[in-house]
Parts: sequence; C-alpha cells; structure tokens
Amino acid sequence: MTIAASEDSTVSRLRVILCDDNAILLDALREVVQAQPDLEVVGTASDAEEALHLVRWHKPDLVVLDVRFPGGGHLVAQQIGRDSPATRMLAFSAYDDSSSMEQMSRAGVSEYLVKGVTNAEFLAALRRLGRRP
Repeated sequence: MTIAASEDSTVSRLRVILCDDNAILLDALREVVQAQPDLEVVGTASDAEEALHLVRWHKPDLVVLDVRFPGGGHLVAQQIGRDSPATRMLAFSAYDDSSSMEQMSRAGVSEYLVKGVTNAEFLAALRRLGRRP
C-alpha cells in the first residue's frame, strides 16, 4: 500500500485510489494518472484490506478496481459503496464477459473498462466519472 503526499494547488484535483494485484500494472497506472494536472493518486492497494483502509481514510473521488481483485472485486465494490457513498468506481478488468460486467454494475461500479484500452480512453473514463454528480 502506498499513500501519496497531498500537493498544495489551486487546481481542484480528483483524488484517485488504484486497486490491482499486479504490481507492474499498478505502477504504470499510477504514473499515467499522477502525470495529469487534474488527477491525484492518493493511494494504491493490492488487496481488499488495503483498498478498504485507503477508501475509509481518504474518501476519494474515484476508485479504479480490478474485477478479479483479491477479496472479490464485487465484494470490495459493495463495501466501498457502504463506506464512502460519494466515491465513484471504475472496474478495470482483463475480462469482458457480460456476467462480470453485470456483477460489478450491481455492486455499484459506474464504468467498466477492459485492460488494453489506451491511456487516453482510461483517463477519459476517470474524468467522465469525476464529472458525475
């Protein structure tokens, strides 16, 4: 688990927590997101316990959650919804089957992206979620 130091800025940045058990992917996502002036990675997690701790502590604007996340992606999403109802969630998965998509949607996830999308598509999804009331 990592926690990023908050930077003082006049730009309101969307606070993001990234959750995936693949450390290489997690590092790459952090670099992509943190490079954006309107987004801030406030933490990363590799399992459910870490993810829920970070969400409870930071109450982020957005959480990116692996569907096959240790602890159950849909179960983690349900708990995030209870612990931080204003947090919006993006499922990020290698699986594009309808049952995974439906399960995550029922758990409170607003968007679902399949891994392999471009960085621009990934960032656009985060920004879409960040604009939703």
